[in-house]
Amino acid sequence: MDFRLNEEQEMMRKNVRRIMQEKVAPRAAQIDEEGVFPEDVKELFAENGFFGLVVPPEYDGFDGKLLTLCVCIEEISAVCASSSMILGNQSLGASPLVLWGSAAQKEKYLPGTAAGEFLPCFALTEPDAGSDAAALKTRAVPVEGGYLLNGAKRFITHASVGNPYTVFAKLNVAGKDKITAFLVDRRTAAGVTAGKIEKKMGLRGSPTAEIILENVFVPAENILGAPGDGMRIALDCLDKGRIMVGAMAAGLAQGALNCALDYAKTRVQFGKPIVQHQAVGFLLADMETAVQAARSLVYHAAWRYDEKEPQMVRFSAMSKLFATDMVMEVTTNAVQILGGYGYCQDYPVERMMRDAKIFAIFEGTNQIQRLVIARDLATA
Repeated sequence: MDFRLNEEQEMMRKNVRRIMQEKVAPRAAQIDEEGVFPEDVKELFAENGFFGLVVPPEYDGFDGKLLTLCVCIEEISAVCASSSMILGNQSLGASPLVLWGSAAQKEKYLPGTAAGEFLPCFALTEPDAGSDAAALKTRAVPVEGGYLLNGAKRFITHASVGNPYTVFAKLNVAGKDKITAFLVDRRTAAGVTAGKIEKKMGLRGSPTAEIILENVFVPAENILGAPGDGMRIALDCLDKGRIMVGAMAAGLAQGALNCALDYAKTRVQFGKPIVQHQAVGFLLADMETAVQAARSLVYHAAWRYDEKEPQMVRFSAMSKLFATDMVMEVTTNAVQILGGYGYCQDYPVERMMRDAKIFAIFEGTNQIQRLVIARDLATA
């Protein structure tokens, strides 16, 4: 097993790090405070080819490797977790097309996704269907030339600014209700609206909204895969996306650790910098160990995904589970090291701690990850 980075990956990481430090770091606190999607950051990502990380090379993408995406999204999340969601949701939203799209569907949407012209969204969750995705109630009914969709989706990242949506709905297939994936293009689909934008604890620059579907006509050619493939499509996308979420968590934790370490080197108490006090030094040592362990597991999972190695699903769940539990502990400890300053908005660790919590919830709660790991162990 060798998941060392090649020269192109290292160059891309350095470029992302430089751009984030120069252009986004000065904006991160403002993005959080305003709670508005940062169009300027989205344009910055498009201008510098970041969106190409989520698309295969044959559709104007970079190298098509999940490991490369994870390396770069770490650097973004270390500076601004809300900004990391721009690229992260671009990956999740594009995954149904990348993994299951027809040649015509890919040609229509993927080059524009790589250029940042499209911001695709993954519309699975509903008010009564979160972890139990099979309980979704959105329905599709066949009509001449296609289908009519009716229902509501909840907690959809970038629904208010994105297009197209991959909407998962139940369809009668051979006498049974089966989940099917539909591409809904807001430019041409009447009856689809983005509803309430949630007011959140963290990731405030990444809008999360409802999607309301009222007799939305979807042409037959906009089905992804075949009728009834929807659950498999969703699971395939989430297996990939969970590794990416692990990378986002590792990056956010690294950013909090960097801030805590810088502070500990300059804050003097009892006659010396607090980094030299064992209580603080040991805390930082544990934080560094946890971040490095999470990064290694994420990279391992991404390598398995790229190489189509066995047990990828288990490693996907483990990387998400470990990294997202870790980031909550590391950001909390970063606040502790900064003390009263850490609790105030003058330092970024307050924002980082708020941002961290969601990572253990979305793309499958960590309780679900434990279930996936346990089931895989039982059947191995």
